[in-house]
Amino acid sequence: MIKFLFKGILRDRSRSTLPIIIISLGVFLTILLSGYIRGMLGDMVVQNANMDTGHVKIMTRAYAENKEQLPNDLGLLEVEELKQNLALEYPNLDFTPRIKFGGLMDAPDENGETKGQGPVAGIALDLFHQESGEAERMNLKNSLISGSIPDQAREVLLGHEFTEKLGLSLGDEITFVGSTINGSMTFQNFVISGTIKFGSPVMDRGAMLIDISDAQQMLDMPNGAGELLGFLKSNSYFDEEATEIANDFNTKYSSSEDEFSSVMYTLKQQNNLASLLDIMDSFSAIFIFIFILAMSIVLWNTGLLGGLRRYNEFGIRLALGESKGAIYRTLIYEAILIGAIGSTVGTALGIAATYYWQITGLDISSMTKNAGILMPSIIRAKVTPDLFYIGFIPGLLAMLFGNMLSGIGIYKRETATLFKELEV
Repeated sequence: MIKFLFKGILRDRSRSTLPIIIISLGVFLTILLSGYIRGMLGDMVVQNANMDTGHVKIMTRAYAENKEQLPNDLGLLEVEELKQNLALEYPNLDFTPRIKFGGLMDAPDENGETKGQGPVAGIALDLFHQESGEAERMNLKNSLISGSIPDQAREVLLGHEFTEKLGLSLGDEITFVGSTINGSMTFQNFVISGTIKFGSPVMDRGAMLIDISDAQQMLDMPNGAGELLGFLKSNSYFDEEATEIANDFNTKYSSSEDEFSSVMYTLKQQNNLASLLDIMDSFSAIFIFIFILAMSIVLWNTGLLGGLRRYNEFGIRLALGESKGAIYRTLIYEAILIGAIGSTVGTALGIAATYYWQITGLDISSMTKNAGILMPSIIRAKVTPDLFYIGFIPGLLAMLFGNMLSGIGIYKRETATLFKELEV
């Protein structure tokens, strides 16, 4: 039966070509839109995790309450010992310390006189040990505009825009002016080893990246850190798993009566990301539902019109003695076959386009030029397992229901009326 119907679809293209094209196009758009929304949300989570929040973050209670002020004097102590203990208790997490600090960058001329100054937002992370994975998380290799990543003490990476603004170049010596955790002034000379551009104005206008050992010495923080970031070894954020770990850690180590006790926050508990991601998840689900519904209506009408146009054919088949039930069943089988063909073609094209968009991405840097939040400058789609079947919802079911509705008219055909139509 299937082989017979398939031959009929191929030979009578007037009744199959247009529905297959419409179904394929609708499924293609459904998959591409779904992949784009999932990729955009995923990129935002990854960028915020790698740049700031981690999948989980450990701070002291006092630091967490005033973290916008970067109160490193309220930071963590004996970080290496804490890391070793956490590695035993939570083996599915990789922990790495970071220090955030701010200050003034002074650029001297050839005579040692100041030729330019500017405020910097510094991030100290483990750059000297490749096993830390910090260079990969921050995407430093791809963000380098010139030079190289620091591999020895007193080397610094500066934002490319900031470097151009001060008229600096590779190998120039600059001076950082700031304060230690004890409140005293600190002056530290650095050599520019490279310039970077993250594509985020928040980072590019005054970013300064150094190894954490330099920051610990400069800020009088031996074996200390402002924050300890944890990343799941799967490299993907799972809120349930992160929440379970955070609750376990806080039960063991956190005390509301001790402001210097450690407390762990998940990614969604930081930077108002919980409400943002929940809202975006809800909107994405609504958008996808509305789009699928709209495509279903279009494909429903396609099946309905296709069935109505074939009433003369159905009349002839009834006149030849074929039963109404047999005609209705073949109409349903054809709808399933046409829907399956169109959905398969549309799914293949949609996944191919989504994968291409996942590799190349869409550059939106011009739209984020004045953005005040961390968000990727290149939006990429994402191929997820549900994309392999989500297109069959409008492609197969809508076509089927449309033909089922139009096929009801078969049972309303009267033989007397039929012969009058054939005489005409």
